[in-house]
Order: sequence, then C-alpha cells, then structure tokens
Amino acid sequence: MAAEDVRLLPAQRRRVIDTDVAPPGAAPVDEAFLPVGRRPRSAPVRGRLARWQREYVRTIVVADAVAALLGALAGWAVRFGDAPLHTGTVSGLSVAWTMVLLPPVWVLAMLLFRAYEPRFLGVGSEEFQKVLLAGTTVVAAVGTASWAFQLDVARGFVVVALPVAGILTVLGRLAVRRLLHRRRAAGQCMQSTVVAGHPQAVAALVRQVRRNTDHGLRVDAICTPDGRSTDELDALGVPVLGDLNRIAAVAGELDADVVATLTSPELDGPVLRRLGWELEDTRADLIVAPALTDVVGPRVVIRPVSGLPLLHVDRPELRGVRHVGKALFDRGSAALGLLLLSPLFLLLAVLIKLDSPGPVFFRQTRVGRDGREFQMVKFRSMVVDAERLLIDLRSRSEGNGLLFKMRQDPRVTRVGSFLRRYSVDELPQLFNVVGGSMSLVGPRPPLPKEVAEYGDDLRRRLLVKPGLTGLWQVSGRSDLDLEESTRLDLQYVENWSPAFDVMILAKTAQAVLGGRGAY
Repeated sequence: MAAEDVRLLPAQRRRVIDTDVAPPGAAPVDEAFLPVGRRPRSAPVRGRLARWQREYVRTIVVADAVAALLGALAGWAVRFGDAPLHTGTVSGLSVAWTMVLLPPVWVLAMLLFRAYEPRFLGVGSEEFQKVLLAGTTVVAAVGTASWAFQLDVARGFVVVALPVAGILTVLGRLAVRRLLHRRRAAGQCMQSTVVAGHPQAVAALVRQVRRNTDHGLRVDAICTPDGRSTDELDALGVPVLGDLNRIAAVAGELDADVVATLTSPELDGPVLRRLGWELEDTRADLIVAPALTDVVGPRVVIRPVSGLPLLHVDRPELRGVRHVGKALFDRGSAALGLLLLSPLFLLLAVLIKLDSPGPVFFRQTRVGRDGREFQMVKFRSMVVDAERLLIDLRSRSEGNGLLFKMRQDPRVTRVGSFLRRYSVDELPQLFNVVGGSMSLVGPRPPLPKEVAEYGDDLRRRLLVKPGLTGLWQVSGRSDLDLEESTRLDLQYVENWSPAFDVMILAKTAQAVLGGRGAY
C-alpha cells in the first residue's frame, strides 16, 4: 500500500472498528492505519454525555413528571373538592384519563421542544423559554382536542392543572439548577474544556470562566498559534498542549466536553469547518467566540447573506417607550418599598444614633445619567470624620484602582459593619429612585473624581441611570477588579431589557444574603 493512501490519526486516538469492517472475533484494528476508503465515515461516539449530565437530565425528567402529576391533583382538588371522583360519569372519566395522561404528555412536550438538551440546561433563560413554549403548546393541544373530539373535560380542572404544572416545573428546575451550581462551586459537574487562540485572549477567557463557575466550564488545556506558552498562561496553571493544528487531537486525548475557539486570523472559516468535522468523532462540542463580545440576547441574530451566516447586531436601546415603562416601574416599586420598609428604617435610625454620634443618613455627590450630578443617600455606616481619616488610609486600599476599599476599615462602626455586609445601608437610595436620579437596576453610581478619569469607553456608563443594584452587585461587588467591574457595567448598558432587569433583581437577594464581596 502506498504511503500516500494512508492518512494517520493521532496515536492516542485508537479504537476497534465496527463489525462491518472487522469480522467477529478478529483482532482489534487500529483505525489510524486503515486506508481512507475503509475507515468509517461517522463512527459513533460512545458516552456522548458525561455521567453527571445523564443523571441531571433524568432528574429533570422525573421532576417534570412529578410537577405534572401534582398539577393534575391540584386541578382535581379545586374542581371537585372533597367530592369523590366518579369515573362512571363522562366528566369523571375524562378527568381521570387526563390525570393519568398529563405527566407523560407533559414530559413528551418538553422533549419535543428540546427542553432536555444539556446545552440549554443549568444556565441562562433558554431552558425556561422552552418550558413556556412546551406548556403553552400542551394547553393549546388540550383545548383543540377537547373541541375537535367533543371531550367533556372539566374546564375548571384544566385551568388549574396546567398552570400549576407549569409553575411547579419551573420551580423544580430552579431547585435542581441551584444544586448544580453548588456542586460546580465545589469543583464538581464541570465540563472539560480546550481553549484555542492567542495567549492574551485565552488568558482573559480562563480568568472569566474561573470567576463564574455556574457555567460549568473547566479549562484543562490550551492550544496557541505557535504551540508555546507565555508567562501569563503559566501563571494560570493551564498547560499548552499544542498548536492550532492539534486542537482535535488534544480534545480526543483529554476526552474533552467542549472546544472553545477565540477569534484569530489562523482560525478562519475553512479551518473551523474542518475542525468541526474532526470533532465529530469525539464527544466535544465546538464553541466559537465572536470578535464582538458582551453583546447578547435579542440584539444578536444570524442573518444569512449570499449563503453566509452573518451576525446582525441591533443598536442598543437607550431611549424609547420601554425606558418610559422602566422609569414608571422603578418609581412605583421604590415608593411601595419605602412604605413597606418604613418600620425597618425607623429601627435602623435608632440603632445608628445609639451606636455613634452623627446623622442617620450619609449624602454624597454622585454622577448620573448624561453626567448630571445628584446627592445619593445612604445610611451612615462610618464615623463622622471618615473623609479626614481617609488620607492616612489611602495607601492601604484593597479596592480596584478607582475605589478605596478595605476589608477591615477602622472607620466603619459596629452597626455599619452589619449594614454594609448585607447592603442594608443602600436602602435609602430608594428615595433617589423615586426622585428619578437613579434606577432600581443599572451601573454603579460613580463619584465625580472617577468620572474625571473616564475614557471614551467608560463614559458609555453615563448613557443610562445608575442603579441601586446591577451586574456589579450580583457578580462579586468589591471583590471584582476594575476591568471586570467596567465590563459588567458596559454589558448592562449594551444589553438592557426588562427581562435582564428581572434577572438581576432576582439574583440580588441571593448576593445580599450571601454577603460575598461586601465590605
């Protein structure tokens, strides 16, 4: 056989060929030494999903079925109360069959709408969007079937059972997701990842992945254009196992779950297409990071042009009707919050006065939308002459460069330490929200001296109102460095939406109760 008729694969990727190539009982054949024409075109990948992924999916399937069953029981209880279910009647028989069929139909609908695909599970909102679509489809299907076949299904039963099943499904998935995030924070249930690209971009990705373990990516290997490491990569402790020609081989050797490629001239369209082909014989999914980062959600859509899948990026929504709705929601919610929290405000005012002399509230000039200054209000958490004492403490700052922060700041009072740990000192900013100078969600309100040092990029933070909470609040607060804080603020400005605000507000409670990064 001529040498040019044999295409060698990496020595580490050896397997036994299926029986259509090697007869039963034959010795194992090394695929690397088979002629191209005899090599299987698409060898099946055994164990496509990791064991923890299969267990996670099974848990969600069971949770969805239980949610549907509980929804059916709730519908029966509301519709029939304490009366026994008489299956001898047409109505009773229909309800009984509905209770039996709802769990499998519910799970089947989730399956058809791809609500069990691992790439949609664990993070993001796509999982719940698919749950919503599947639940809506079941409601429509039940209504259509009931009308078409003249089924005597009790409307009260259906109206209660299906919404309850939907709510319990979402709650069940949230509970399972939370457990997954806890395990990932402990280093479990992670996806082995190979990252390819230029060292500086790869290092930035590795740091970002390590900051947020919820996504479950663990970078185990790196491939660079020349196959060499740098001091920056060495400091991260991730080995460089080859150049860009060995990406698929490295993924096979490590049995990686994910291959992530970063934008570089060497990884152009044809190269990525061939890489996708090579990864078909591995368990690794291919993720391509576009050059445009921190632009997500509905702003980015695939727009086919002359057969090319191009990214269409909408303009950020900085004005318009939705911002008017946001302002109305902010002010109304803040006013209601002040009313409900007034007893707490009174209690905290007394504690602050008893703890140290001085005013209850602390006012400070901050910069808001379009560079307008305003007086931000907080509960006083420091001694009265804190600004004077700052001069002697400036050299001991543990902040991110622009901000002065100390984990054990001697200026903080005893009550103030509690207020700052759980962000209770921020609650008076609800007055700023009612007044219109702040929003419930937005970038952190900067000091004038910070704004004076802003470049063109940072000034985009001033296109929206600062917020009482934001991505900075739910992502680590004072533990974040300047680069990450800036990136999160700009990400919010570029991708604002009502759903984004709801997500941040939901995460704020968890971040505040945990107290991480608050000092």
